[in-house]
Amino acid sequence: MRSFNLFICYCYIASLISTNLIVGQRDFRVNGGFGGGGVQMGMYPGETRLLEERLIFQTSYGDIEMGFYPDVAPVTVQHILQLARLGAYNSNHFFRVDKGFVAQVADVIGGRALPLDARQRQEGEKRMPGEFSDLKHVQGVLSMGRWADPNSGTSSFSILLGNAPHLDGQYTIFGRVTAGWEVLAKFEQLETKREGIFVMPKERITIHSSYVLDPPSKSSLASSTSTSTACVVDLNACNNRVSSLNNEVQRARQACLP
Repeated sequence: MRSFNLFICYCYIASLISTNLIVGQRDFRVNGGFGGGGVQMGMYPGETRLLEERLIFQTSYGDIEMGFYPDVAPVTVQHILQLARLGAYNSNHFFRVDKGFVAQVADVIGGRALPLDARQRQEGEKRMPGEFSDLKHVQGVLSMGRWADPNSGTSSFSILLGNAPHLDGQYTIFGRVTAGWEVLAKFEQLETKREGIFVMPKERITIHSSYVLDPPSKSSLASSTSTSTACVVDLNACNNRVSSLNNEVQRARQACLP
């Protein structure tokens, strides 16, 4: 019986990995990142350099891809990327969807369906300094959530679904959406309910998996004589997905073992 359970467990893990490996392949060569429409560069007044790494949330309605402003909010960017690399956003959710305003990711502490391990909790409890800038809260930007204290941001952040100039200079802008606008449009079509100041979806919008997609190294692209650049990019994406799923795979194995 134990052997049978182990067999089922490993089948589940294999299907989990293979499913995540083939979802949402993109071309890194378009617009300095991945193509996919959405808001164009000219619509972000004062935008500075985007980091080459991309964070992808694989939600119950599709993938959302995000880029970051390391010169504007370096501490926040490093923190969010570290949370993602630790798998802290996996099984989390968007607790707030206010059409034309924001879609907000829950804090990883309290927002996840799965328990946090010690490293995830340690990173999730860190408080971020306010890194305010002249960038504007326009559709598509990523804005750090916080309490009344300007230095109280942890892991919750909002994706702007519309322009919100009243937030300018009060919340840390640290990046923007680079692909996945059709997914955000689906969020806005969901039924919502109001709880206090929050407009919340009636159904849970789960972030099933998240991963950081690093750009392919110049050496790997240069040495790829018989393999196309696209293949190298796809292989790099697969490696990143496997790495990001490691924590969830370990939990699945433990759940299957007696």
